[in-house]
This record gives sequence, structure tokens and C-alpha cells, in this order.
Amino acid sequence: MSRSYFEGTLVRLRPMEPEDLDLLYRMENDPETWDVSNFSVPYSRYVLKQYIEDSQCDMFADKQLRLMIVRRTDDVVVGTVDVTDFAPMHRRGEVGIAVRKEFRGNGYAGEALTLMCDYLFRFLFVHQLTAHVAVDNEASRRLFAGAGFVECGVLKEWWFAGGRYRDVVLLQRLHKV
Repeated sequence: MSRSYFEGTLVRLRPMEPEDLDLLYRMENDPETWDVSNFSVPYSRYVLKQYIEDSQCDMFADKQLRLMIVRRTDDVVVGTVDVTDFAPMHRRGEVGIAVRKEFRGNGYAGEALTLMCDYLFRFLFVHQLTAHVAVDNEASRRLFAGAGFVECGVLKEWWFAGGRYRDVVLLQRLHKV
């Protein structure tokens, strides 16, 4: 039986589709998530439409990859999982995940992160992944630890959000062959 890197028990991962535009617009323009990204201004539908259209869904061409996290029971998109800052020469990238509030706490993020890591390590032969998580974000720290990431440092005053600087934990997972 052939194995799919994109199918789990709870979720499947798929590329972005034009039909995802409204959902991405809501997710990207939610100010509550801006403190964990490098963006502080809203995205227009036009910009997001161009992003979807221009994406080749090829991490080597785009230097990033965004996949939609889809609940298997009803095909509802529950979030996104991304690789950014992909450096092919060094075979590394940064992983980020966003699950819509109403779907958190159901195991979707953990399974999606595991699927993404498995695909990156075993199929694309990426050597290492990193993630940045706010020191006080215990849920995300547990999520990444559960997927095999280890905390390897604290970046002092790394993010500025809500009028204050926040420390960030740097997490890393190396692919051991």
C-alpha cells in the first residue's frame, strides 16, 4: 500500500486553492495573530489572491510552502501549516502553524505538524527545522515539543507586540537518519 505524507487520521494537508481566499483573508487579518508574525498591516483580498495564484506550491521555487489543514471528517479547513525562510543549500526552514480558534484543542495541529515534518524530512530531505514561539505560549511550546522539537535558546525581546517586547523560545528539530 502506498503511503501519503499528507493524510493523517484527523486531517489531511493540501495546497491552497482559490476557494481559500476568504478564509485566508480572515486568518491573515486577525490582529490577535500579528504578534507571532512579521506583519502588522492588513492584507487586501487582491494581494492574497495574487499570493495564491503566484504560488507554485514548490518549496524550492518559492522558498516557502503553505498547506491548508483540512479536517478529514467534513473537509473543513481548520488552519494552515507553513515552511518559510527555506534555505535549500543548508536544507533548513522555519515552520509555523495556525489553527482557527474554534478548532483548537482537538489534535489537528499536532497531527498536521507531524505530517509536515515527515514530508520535509523523509521526502524532501530537509535536514533541520526551526520555530519561534513566545516564551509565555505554553500550548505552542508543548505542540512543538510533541513533534520532536527541542528548545535551544531564548531570544530576548525578539518580538514587539502590544506595546512591549516579548522573549521568544527558539526550537529546533534535526533530521537524524
